[in-house]
Formats: sequence, structure tokens, C-alpha cells
Amino acid sequence: MGEMIQIRTADGGQMAAYVARPAKAKAPGVVVIQEIFGVNAVMRGIADELASAGYLAVCPDLFWRIEPGVDITDQTEAEWKKAFALMNAFDADQGVLDIDAVIDALRDDPACTGKVGCVGFCLGGKLAYLTAARTDIDASVAYYGVGIESLTGEAAKIAQPLMMHIAEEDQFVPKPAQEVILQALKNHPQITIHTYPGRDHAFARKGGEHYDEADAKLAGGRTLAFFQAHLGE
Repeated sequence: MGEMIQIRTADGGQMAAYVARPAKAKAPGVVVIQEIFGVNAVMRGIADELASAGYLAVCPDLFWRIEPGVDITDQTEAEWKKAFALMNAFDADQGVLDIDAVIDALRDDPACTGKVGCVGFCLGGKLAYLTAARTDIDASVAYYGVGIESLTGEAAKIAQPLMMHIAEEDQFVPKPAQEVILQALKNHPQITIHTYPGRDHAFARKGGEHYDEADAKLAGGRTLAFFQAHLGE
């Protein structure tokens, strides 16, 4: 369904991105923020699904400053090793600036209504949270974001709606970290948090070890309803 495009970054670079366009001529935009495996089939599939639901979806290659074109899976030890190395080399602050460039590009696209949201997974969940805090995005969704417990102070800057999906048995966000997040954010007027009992990290990643179809559909339905409420259709 989609195609690769180039987006100009604030510092003049060229970042590749996968774009999936809906059938209608004008639609809200959604930035799909990758996991640690790059713009792979799972991320492209999410963009395609959002396009089918009526959104102009763009998934940028956020690892482009380290290694352009990363497209790996979660199926082998070697790929996991590479994914963690990429995550450790990744500059999240720069990543948010690159996401901001994607937001601007979407708003400049004649096929966009001007409303733009984002949805991120894993590393992308953390970036979605930071995007909510540091940009003028209209609505953000964070799936099992890693490291947010050390960034709760950023919440004071969140002025637009943010939805968070937290897996209660997340091996990368242990119970004490979840408690910090919940206590710090639960009363924020713009933040809605859903927790998923019994679910581990990446419960919504199709084909993944911890994929749970029922809760993936539940979270996906909540996400679409959230976007419809805050971005329109």
C-alpha cells in the first residue's frame, strides 16, 4: 500500500520514511514511531492499517543517523543484539527533533487536514511521550514505552492529549518503574493510562513472542477511538 519518501530534517538532512495514504483525498496525519527493529514489516503494517482506517500514516527511519534503512525482526538472537546496539547508540533528543520535522511535513502535505497525531511502540513509546511534551502534536499514543519513569518531569509540558498503554508484566518496565509512572501521571488532565494485566512487553507486536490478540485489539480500538476524538477522521 505504501511507498518510501524523503523528509528534510531541521538540520538539513534527508530522512527516509514509509508513507501509507488513505483512500480519501484529505485526512489527519499520524506519525508511526518505530520499535528498535527499524521500519520493518510490523511498522509498515501498522501504517497500512492506519491508512485503511482513514489516516495519512508516516513511519520515519529514526535510526538514519546511525544506519539508514534498518529493517530487522525480533526472530533471531543476532537481530536482537543489533537492535539493542542501535537503541543504545540512538539519541532520543535528536529523535524527537526528527519527529517534529515529520509533523511539519505532514501538516504541509495538501492531503493532510492539519491535525497530526503519533503512535509509538517500545522505544517509540518513550519517543511518543517525549513528542507529547516537546512538540505541538495534537494527540499522542505510547505503547509500553521504556524509560518513561526517569522522564516524568516532562509531563508538566504536555498540553495535548496523551494515551499510554502499559503492560503490567513488562520485563523492560518493571513494577517499581510502573508505579513511578502511574503515581506521577495518573492525575494529569491530558493523560489517559490503560494497564493490561498479565501482558508482557510488546503484547501488540504481531508475530512476537508475547503477542496477545485480544489485548492488542483492545488497545488498538482504544487508540483509534482516541485519534477519532482528537484528530477527526
